[in-house]
Amino acid sequence: MASPLSYRPKPGEIPTDPGVYRFRDADGRVLYVGKAKNLRARLSNYFAPLHTLHERTRRMVTTAASVEWTVVATDVDSLQLEYMWIQEFSPPFNVRYKDDKSYPYLAVTLADEAPRVIVTRNRKIPGAKYFGPYPKVWAVHDTIDLMIKVFPIRTCSDASYKKAMATGRPCFPGQIGRCGGPCSMTVTIEEHRAIVEDFIAFLSGGDQRFTRELTARMREAAAALDYESAAVYRDKLTAIDAVLNKSALVLASDTDADLFGVAEDELSAAVQHFVVRGGRVRGVRAMTIDKELDITSAELIDQVLQRTYGDAVAADIPRQVLVPRLPDDAAELEAWLQARRGKRVSIQVAQRGRKSELMKTAMLNAQQALMLHKTRRTSDYTARTRALTDLQEALGMTEAPLRIECFDVSHLSGTNVVASMVVFEDGLARKDQYRSFSVAETTDDTDSLYQVLRRRLAHVDSDEAAEAGAGGVGDAMDTDSAAGGDEEAVVVTARKRPRFAYRPQLLVVDGGKPQVEAAARALRDAGHEEIALCGIAKRLEEVWLPGEDFPVILPRTSEALYLLQRLRDEAHRFAITHQRKRRKRDISSVLSEVPGLGDARIKALLRHFGSVSALRAAPPEEITQVPGVGPALAAAIHAHLSGS
Repeated sequence: MASPLSYRPKPGEIPTDPGVYRFRDADGRVLYVGKAKNLRARLSNYFAPLHTLHERTRRMVTTAASVEWTVVATDVDSLQLEYMWIQEFSPPFNVRYKDDKSYPYLAVTLADEAPRVIVTRNRKIPGAKYFGPYPKVWAVHDTIDLMIKVFPIRTCSDASYKKAMATGRPCFPGQIGRCGGPCSMTVTIEEHRAIVEDFIAFLSGGDQRFTRELTARMREAAAALDYESAAVYRDKLTAIDAVLNKSALVLASDTDADLFGVAEDELSAAVQHFVVRGGRVRGVRAMTIDKELDITSAELIDQVLQRTYGDAVAADIPRQVLVPRLPDDAAELEAWLQARRGKRVSIQVAQRGRKSELMKTAMLNAQQALMLHKTRRTSDYTARTRALTDLQEALGMTEAPLRIECFDVSHLSGTNVVASMVVFEDGLARKDQYRSFSVAETTDDTDSLYQVLRRRLAHVDSDEAAEAGAGGVGDAMDTDSAAGGDEEAVVVTARKRPRFAYRPQLLVVDGGKPQVEAAARALRDAGHEEIALCGIAKRLEEVWLPGEDFPVILPRTSEALYLLQRLRDEAHRFAITHQRKRRKRDISSVLSEVPGLGDARIKALLRHFGSVSALRAAPPEEITQVPGVGPALAAAIHAHLSGS
């Protein structure tokens, strides 16, 4: 099937060099930025027959009006340019980061005359040395409280420091033993600088050296009967042990590494970033990602590494980066990181030993974070109530929609057409009432949606009649049993749940005005115009109502919009899951009978043709274009499908 994309470049126009490409819409807005080692090979994937593309990729290329590219000298240059353009344009179809809040850090202001230790979220203090990030502010303060017992460095503000140095009177924190800077009048600027260097060395992984030195000094003091000094060293060792106990030794003591655990589904991903220095987990960072296109795990990790290290200083880039799967351009990423760090950097998959165990922990944390991200707001009764109330007001409903049903259609250019119905009651998913539909014949998405809604709405009256009939029979049987006197009473209490349970107050469809109008026509033809209806369009999250020329724009922070997004995304996920199962079953059951055709080649055929019907219509010469399929195997496939 030929692609209808009018802006598709001619094959000879696209270079085979490495570079970065941008898709733009009709208004010139950048929709997507990507990089490629071979621009022609990469862009040809986007201009394949539309029915072979993933639904979200198809949406992107059909929304776009042009594509442009920039050739670069090396693959490393393409990494840098891709990162720069993503930061500049924030393309809507690139991965989007959520909950990527700023984390607290422990910072030492080395550029100051007398460096001080502070808690900050500002990562741009000139000359500062950072440690962390920490998950909570109180964790940083606890660490500082313990550390200044061993390394008494300055903690007072710059104003207090200047005043103390000008007047010769200790700063207030110094008077109460909370500041050990020169402003406390107990050390010189040079002596304080040496303490600061020890402080940094300890947090950078030199804890064993200080433990040994303090232990030796304590024993020497005890042997010399200087018990007061020995007690001071003992207290410092206790403080060091308390700090070390907060971050157990998880890897070899000389290991500096960043470890990324990733959990993902079709629409979202969660990342747990463990910062390991000196073999100990010194910081944890979490981020949640919305995936707009169907990207692989390797591509996702590539994007995460670019975002993490794109603006990082050399000191924040470790010797090792541990990931669950290597990006396709791991060598180029290593070269890019090495150029930023000034030293060698390796990207590895943690496969065995303690690194593998730590990766399992990070992956488990990522899975829990992904689940929490999806359920946090729905578990809040107040948020759910507000969402339903806001939705009622925005849609002009007379009552809050306690039962909402959302519909989505998934297909491959008219083949394997399926639809999904997901149900939310009181703002919570009712997965036991989800339904999927197969559409045998259809002309387009709106026709499919109309058919599915007519089939669903046909059950509204029949289920209510069945429910009333079941209630009437139950009552009659109870009465007859009571009148039977000495006869054994038979009481029927169990009732079969109707197929679709209850009448919905609101129907939601995935799409804009055309989809909403098709759904409104189904409601009219079924005689159920009393059921409210709306659609949510993906591109700008617009809410469309039937008969309206302009959409309803809900605030981005609206609980109602979040609820509609969850409904739409859940319907989309459920439809895709069902469609893929049908597609796999369809093509696998037929092709598995061909000798010499294994799972890998069946998957390749599925990606290329999309369905058995499209494959059946293809000549052997076209089948050989699939990687791994030679002329003999292509002839066998064609013969098997044609029945010859």
